[in-house]
Amino acid sequence: MDTMTNDQVIAGLDVGSSRVTTVLGRRTQDGVEILGMGECPTDGMRKGAVVNVDATVKSIRQSITEAERMTGLTVGSVFVGISGPLIKSFNSHAAISVKNEHEVTDADFSRVLEIARTVELPNDREILHVLTQEFIVDDMAGIKDPRGMTGIRLDARVHVVTNDVPGARNLARCVEKADFDVESFVLSPLASAEAVLTPEEREVGVALMDFGGGTVEMVIFHNGALRHTYVLPLGGGNITSDVAIGLKLPQSDAEILKVSSGCAMIQKVRRDELVELPGVGGRLPRPIRRQYLSEIIEPRAEEILTLLRKEILRSGYEENLGAGVVLTGGGSKLDGLTDLGERVFKLPFRRGNPIGIGGLVEVVNGPAFATGVGLVQYGAKASERIYRPSESEAGGGMIDRFKRYLSEYF
Repeated sequence: MDTMTNDQVIAGLDVGSSRVTTVLGRRTQDGVEILGMGECPTDGMRKGAVVNVDATVKSIRQSITEAERMTGLTVGSVFVGISGPLIKSFNSHAAISVKNEHEVTDADFSRVLEIARTVELPNDREILHVLTQEFIVDDMAGIKDPRGMTGIRLDARVHVVTNDVPGARNLARCVEKADFDVESFVLSPLASAEAVLTPEEREVGVALMDFGGGTVEMVIFHNGALRHTYVLPLGGGNITSDVAIGLKLPQSDAEILKVSSGCAMIQKVRRDELVELPGVGGRLPRPIRRQYLSEIIEPRAEEILTLLRKEILRSGYEENLGAGVVLTGGGSKLDGLTDLGERVFKLPFRRGNPIGIGGLVEVVNGPAFATGVGLVQYGAKASERIYRPSESEAGGGMIDRFKRYLSEYF
C-alpha cells in the first residue's frame, strides 16, 4: 500500500437502529479502495432517531476506534448516514429565461437550480439533498447538463429530500461528543445506492430497499435519476419481536435464532427440519420445527413488503421498474426474503452487495455494509460535484456545516 496521510482517509459512519458501522477507504484512479472497518452493537438508536445519547456516543466511538486499529490511521471527520420516518421528499420545478445570447452558461445553470431549491419549509425541517432529475431547454427534455446549449428557456426538475432538524442535531451532537466532526449528512439509502446499483439499473428503473432494524428505507430510480423516497417505520426488529413473543424468548436470543434459522417463506422449509430453541433461566435447549419458526416470521415479512408495494403503486412508478428490486441492509440477509418479495411484487429481486470497490473487499462483502461503503464512495465523489451552495449558505462550524444544503448530481 502507498504511504498515505490521515487527510486522504474517507470515513463512512452508518448509525443504525441496532448497529453502528464505520468503513474507511480512499479514492483511487480506479474508484475506491477499502482500507478497513469497525462495527459495534448499539441500543441508543430507535428507528433512525437518538433515544440515548451516551449509548450512541459510546457505540460511535467504539466503532470508529475499531476501524482505526485495523488500519493504523486516525479519523478526524466522517460522512454520516441519516434516515428515519421523519425523512420527507418531493419533486420541484423551476424555469428561467436564458441570458447571454441564448447560450446556457454556468450562471444560468446555477440560477435555475437555486430557484428550484428555494422552497418554504417549516422551522423544524431543512433541506438534506437537492438531486437533479433532468433539464429542459425549450422543448427538448431529458438533458443531463444543459451548459453550452442554445435556447430561450431553461427548466430544471429536481428531487428535494428534507430531514428533521432536531433529529439531525441530536445525531450531530453524538458524533461531536465522540470527538469527531461531521463532514456531511447523507441519506442512508442514497449512500446504499452508490454502493450496490449499476448505472443500467438506475436507467431502466429500480427500487432499492434498505432493510434495517427499525425502518425500511426505499428509493426509486428511473432514467438515471432519483424519483421517489420513502421510509417505512417497520423493520427487522419487528420480526425479531414477533419471534420473541411467539417463542417466549429474550430479544437477544430471538435475534440470533431469526438470523441463524429463520426463513421468510414457509414453502422453502422442509416439514422434518428442526432447529434448537435456546433454553431460558437455566433450562436446556429443546428442538422445534423450523417450519413453526417460519410461520411466525412470514406474516410480518409479508406485511412489510406489502406496505412497500402499496407505496410504489402510490408513487406511480410501478411500471418503470425494469430492473426490479434490490435489497440491502442487515435485515435483507433473512433467508427466503427475496423469494417472498418476488411473490408479493411479481418483480425480480436480488440482494445488493457493494460493487466497484478494491482493497479489503472481503471485510465489507455483504448487504449490511452497503450504506457504510456507499458513504465512502459518496465522499470520494464530493470533489467532482457540479453544483455547490453559495458561500453565504455554507458555514465553517459544526452546526453550520450540519445545516448547510447539499447538492449532488448524478
